[in-house]
This record gives sequence, C-alpha cells and structure tokens, in this order.
Amino acid sequence: MPTSNEKRKLVYTIKELCRVCYTCVRECPAKAIKIVNGQADVISERCIGCGNCVKVCSQNAKVFLQSRMEVKAMLQSDEQVVALVAPSFPAEFPEIDDYRKFVGMLKKLGFSHVFEVAFGADLVALQYKKFFSQVSSSGYISSDCPAIVTYIRYYHPDLVKNLIPVVSPMVATSRVVRKKLGSKAKLVFIGPCIAKKEESDEVDETLTFRELRGMLEYAEITTDGVESQDFDPPRAGRGAIFPVSRGLIQTVNVIDDLIKGNITVAEGRIGFQEAIKEWESGNLKGQYLELLCCEGCIMGPGMSPGGKRFERKTYIGNYVRDKLSQTDRKEWKRSIRQYSDIDLSRTFQPDDRRIKHPSEDEVNRVLASMGKFSSRDHLNCGACGYDTCVEHAVAIVEGLAEIEMCLPYTIEEMHASIKDLAVSNEKLIKIQQALKQSEKLAHMGQLSAGIAHELNNPLGVVLMYSNILLDECTADDPLKKDLELIATQAERCKKIVSGLLNFARKNQVKIESIDLRKLVEESVRAIIIPNNVEVKTIFKAKNLQANLDYEQMMQVLTNLNKNAIEAMPNGGILTVELDDTDTEVIFNVSDTGMGIPEENMDKLFTPFFTTKGIGKGTGLGLATTYGIVKMHKGKIDVISNIDPAKGPTGTTFKIIIPRNIIME
Repeated sequence: MPTSNEKRKLVYTIKELCRVCYTCVRECPAKAIKIVNGQADVISERCIGCGNCVKVCSQNAKVFLQSRMEVKAMLQSDEQVVALVAPSFPAEFPEIDDYRKFVGMLKKLGFSHVFEVAFGADLVALQYKKFFSQVSSSGYISSDCPAIVTYIRYYHPDLVKNLIPVVSPMVATSRVVRKKLGSKAKLVFIGPCIAKKEESDEVDETLTFRELRGMLEYAEITTDGVESQDFDPPRAGRGAIFPVSRGLIQTVNVIDDLIKGNITVAEGRIGFQEAIKEWESGNLKGQYLELLCCEGCIMGPGMSPGGKRFERKTYIGNYVRDKLSQTDRKEWKRSIRQYSDIDLSRTFQPDDRRIKHPSEDEVNRVLASMGKFSSRDHLNCGACGYDTCVEHAVAIVEGLAEIEMCLPYTIEEMHASIKDLAVSNEKLIKIQQALKQSEKLAHMGQLSAGIAHELNNPLGVVLMYSNILLDECTADDPLKKDLELIATQAERCKKIVSGLLNFARKNQVKIESIDLRKLVEESVRAIIIPNNVEVKTIFKAKNLQANLDYEQMMQVLTNLNKNAIEAMPNGGILTVELDDTDTEVIFNVSDTGMGIPEENMDKLFTPFFTTKGIGKGTGLGLATTYGIVKMHKGKIDVISNIDPAKGPTGTTFKIIIPRNIIME
C-alpha cells in the first residue's frame, strides 16, 4: 500500500517490484522518471498523468492513484451520487451487449443517476466548430486531453495562449448535471484516463474503468438479474464517437481534407511531441492541432490491459451506429438548446517546469566518464531509456539518470571487474599458498631449532677430539685418514646445523646502509663460475642505497646464483638484475636452464626438498632464502618454463624488499 505521501501522487512506484529495465523512462514524454539505485521513481511535480509508465510496466511496479474506497464510502452514504460515464465504455465492456444493462449495473451499484459524457462532447464540439470557422494566423491546439494540457503548461508554456479556451467533455457534462440536479449532488466521473483525476475539482471523484470493473466484481454485480435502463437525459448524439482517433473532428462533423483542411491530428507519445515541435518551429503555422496523449481514449491507461486498438474501435463504431439509429434527433436538439447557455469557457495558466539545459562542457564530461569521447562512440542503442547518448548524459547532469543505465558502459565495467576479480583471486591464491608455506616453515623451524641445539654440543665434542687426535698422529699413522674423514664429516654436520639455525630464524637482522651495486657484484664473485656460463649484471636502479642486512642478503643472492649455475650443467646465461622504485628494491636472478617442473613449484621453499643427487645438497638453501626475505618483510616469486614450445626455458627468482625496513 502507498504511504500518505504517495497517496497524493497520481502515479507512483512499488519499489519491491521495480526491476532494472528503464522501459518507463523511454515511454515518459515528460521525463518525469528519476532513476535512483537502479529503480525508477516518479517525480510527481513533473508527471502529466499520461499513464504510459503504467501501461508498459511488465512488472506492475507502476500504479496509479486508486479512488474505489472513496467512491464506495460515497455510495454507502445518504448523499445523491451521480455517475458521469465516458463514451469509451463500450470498448471496456464488450461482453455487455446491451448498454442499458451496463447502466442498470451502475444503478444497482448505488448510483442514483447515470449520465453520458458524450453529451458534454456534443456541447464542446459545437464550441470547437466556432474556432474551426475562424481564420487564425497562429492556429489552435485542442484542450480536451488533460495530459496534453498539462504537458503544454509545464514544458511548452509559450503555447498556452494557443490552447482552445473550452472545457473538456467531462467538465461540460458536470456543469450540465449541476444545472439539472443542483450543487448538492456528488459527481463521479468514470473513464479511461488517469489524468482526469487531477483535471478539475468540478467532479468529486474519478474512477477508471479498471477500478469500476473491480468494484462490480467485488459487489458480484453482473448482467444477470439487472434491470435494463437507459442513460438519464440529456442523451448524446455524435459525441459518442469522441474517444477514437479523429473522434473530435467527426463529432464536430468537419471534413478533414488533406488538401483544403487546416487540421493536423497527432496521437501517442511520439506523435504529439513531434507535432508540438513542428508547431514551435513554424512548420504548422495556422493549423489546428488535435492532440491526444494516447492513441485515442480507447487505449487510455485506465482501460483494462491487453485490449486491441482496432478491435476496440470497432466496438465504439458499432455502439455509435446503433445509438444514432435510435436517437430522437428533435429531442437531442431540444437538449442542446436547453443547455446552450452554460458557460463552457476556461482559461489556462502556464506553469513552467522545464529544467535548465546543462552546458555542453557538463554533458561532454559525463559522456567522457562513460568512455564516449567522440560522436563515433555514441551507439544510441536506447537501452538506457533515452533515444541518444547525449540525452542520457543531459539527464545525468539534471539528476534524473545514472551512468550505470548505459548498457555498453555497464558491460565494459563488468568485464573490467571480472578481470580485477581474476587478478585479486590469483593474488589471494598466492597469499594462501604463502600462508601455508609460512605455517609449514614455522613448524619446521621450531623442529629444526630444537634439533640444532641438541646436535651442536655432541658435534662440538666430536670435532674437538677428532682434531686433537689428528694433532697427535704421525704422518704415516694408518688412523690419520680415518680421523680426517671424521673431522671433515663433523664439520659438514656443523654447517648443516648452522643452516638449520638460520632457517629457524635465530639470527637477528642487522640493518645498515649498504651499496646495492657492491652487494650484487660481490654475490657474483663469491661463487665459482664455470667457463660455459656467461654472467650478466644489469643495474636499472636509480637509487643504489638501501637499509638492509648486508650479510643475510649476500647469502640470499649467493644461494640463488649458485642454484642458477647448477641448473645449467651444459652452460647458459646467468643474469642478475637490480631494479627499484621509490620505496622498494627489486632483485631478479635468471638462468637459461631446463626450468622447474610444475609439480615441484610449490615445494621449492620446503626444508630438505632438493632435486640434486645424494650428498650434493641439503635442501635448506631456498628455505633459508625464503626465511631471510620474510625477515626483511619482502616477498619472493618464481617464474619458470620447461617447455621450449612456449618460449625460452629457464627460471627467474624475483625478490622485492622494502628499501627502508622498520623492524618491530
């Protein structure tokens, strides 16, 4: 149910049902739809009540002001309640083959009298005929459609003076009934139009045919058992043809001659707007414009949905034909004379509600934000609800639309978001892998530290006593070679233990200002380089100073350089590259070896994992390197290729470390 504020609106949105389709934006001639967070909200101050949005909304999210409860209360009171029925009723109720049954149903519902608005159309037509007979340099615009009148008052206020100063058939009929029944009667107009609900205060309430159908169904009133009754006099003549296209002209009985005539008929959202624009440009000078917001009143938003235009027109034609054949022409003329003294004049006041058109720069900035930098970028697909990209941009500046309404822009943004998500997902996977590696290394570090401490003391004893025995041995002592082997292996065990301690992060980072070029050059000189290996050092860094632990970073680069050489047993190129940013130092160590198989990539930094032969590696080099890099709050990545079909084989280790480490 609408809130108290929404009840004062002629048309409003049920937000729970509104989907992102923008059909109502396209169909609103007044551009009275504002998109907020993808949902269409009706701006009541700009709405002309045409009801196009109600007709086209497939989700039934657009609804109009309902008056059934108010009319029901009136019918249940002691007041005299009168129905004024629009002449389009045969198109709404084709299942009622006798209009007298329809009148009887209304009286059974509680109406004391039922009058034809078509008689008011007869009176109005006579007034219009006077204007047709006059020669006017400026021309006239019909004023019988309240949505058209409101549109002109709001958005073409300079044309208000051209509106024919005659009331609509509804108001004319209300004045006839007031003269006949007095001012105390309550008048209820029943018709196909939503805009009628705000047209005039000379009627007390307004029902659409859709509302009336609901009331009849609720009251279980059908043609069965209903007394047939004719409309209360005065009865209509040709005014019954009023609701179809060109109905007013036919009611006036004016020949609409394309060669001699000065009448232009335009109907529908596009037609009436084009006619007004051509009028303003001077192309229709001196013409009389018959304008209808709908394609005839038989297609009004107050009609039940799903009806077919030409079928409805046929129902009206059949009704009028039968009616005119039974009409007492003399009685009709007497009625016209009887009510000819009623004042049918009215005045119109302009109410300019146009929004100031934004500047070209403002529009171009919005277009640029959507990736539209020239006219070639304007697809004008209409998916946003606006005919052109420029109109959409103007609406955005005016606060009526959102950038996301542009389908091509939204699709491109979606693709960009998908790419960003893919990158983020890849980074997340790497972070998860790094976290698992860190957890694994942390557990291994604790184990390694415990083992190293336990082994250090007995190894020291073995090494010390093996060296004492060596000193006491003579040169030709047969035990000397055995003692040398014991001392050598004990020393090797001590280095392994030292590596375990380094891996376990028992060493502290000693930050100092170092020369990065010197670090790279010395890391290369610290290893044995075979003759079949070429070494390249590349210095791209602009700032060769950084605050790092020189010894530990030397160990990192030495380990990587040594591994790179061992990965190229048949020769190749070792490249050590130094790069930087303002805040980071970047080391790239590359080889042209055979590469690392994919199945080994996630094991590289695992302690004791090695692909080298027995006795050629401990499997602690990369694990220690990983630990040192993490102690420097950096990160290490590996890129490797083993397939020559995909490019040169080899491996690159990339280390990124903050230039100035802040230790906690």
